[in-house]
Amino acid sequence: MAVAERTPILELKGISKRFGAVQALSEVDFEVYAGEAVGLVGDNGAGKSTLVKTIAGINIPDAGEYIFSGKQVHVSGPTDVTKLGISTVYQDLALCDNLDVVNNLYLGREELVNLVPVLREEAMERRATKVLRDLAVKIPHVRTPVASLSGGQRQSVAVARSVMWDAKLVMLDEPTAALGVSQTKQVLELIRRLRDQGLAVVVISHNMADVFEVADRIVVMRLGRRVATFDVREASREEVVSAITGAEFGKIREAADADEAREGEVKS
Repeated sequence: MAVAERTPILELKGISKRFGAVQALSEVDFEVYAGEAVGLVGDNGAGKSTLVKTIAGINIPDAGEYIFSGKQVHVSGPTDVTKLGISTVYQDLALCDNLDVVNNLYLGREELVNLVPVLREEAMERRATKVLRDLAVKIPHVRTPVASLSGGQRQSVAVARSVMWDAKLVMLDEPTAALGVSQTKQVLELIRRLRDQGLAVVVISHNMADVFEVADRIVVMRLGRRVATFDVREASREEVVSAITGAEFGKIREAADADEAREGEVKS
């Protein structure tokens, strides 16, 4: 997708973060546009999680600029980021198994009757139903206990909760981890719908197939630095893996060819 002439919904410039003797991020630039999905990849310790937590307001950078919708902003914590319209879905999903879908979607934001401790159950159920329908999330019923949902359905509920409060940017941490094939397909379709509805989406994943399936661009982190950016339409998996590991692309290609040859010998 062409994004060169538009203003990023989020732009980080020169972000650095140190934890004691460890330089977790070194002058990292990062940007994502509305209606775009960016895959954020790298080995363990590359700086992905630190970058995501910095965007989410959990880590306060030692240096750098945080720019949202073209304006530099000061972020002092997660509350500031939430007000901007940035939401993060972590691997643990933070769902309450003892509650139904409606109450998970409204967790901490329940609608009350005239500010008294009585929930507006029907209004909450109607809005929850609409949000899930708009995202094409398929669950038995909004009053279904979350504990009885599949992994893909639970992930979808967590994503729906993140976007139903006027989110402009959604970050998904390993959204397909531990999911089966059909559940993974369900979550990837949801990510595409978010992007197509105009949201900015950042997908943090080790699953290269999933990243290539949904991302428009791929940003590679290594040793706390942004080392490469790829347009998915023009990149190969070997090139991305080469950037992740720091190995020469030719050697990655030779190793892949050798693996294919060995598989052919076993099948024959």
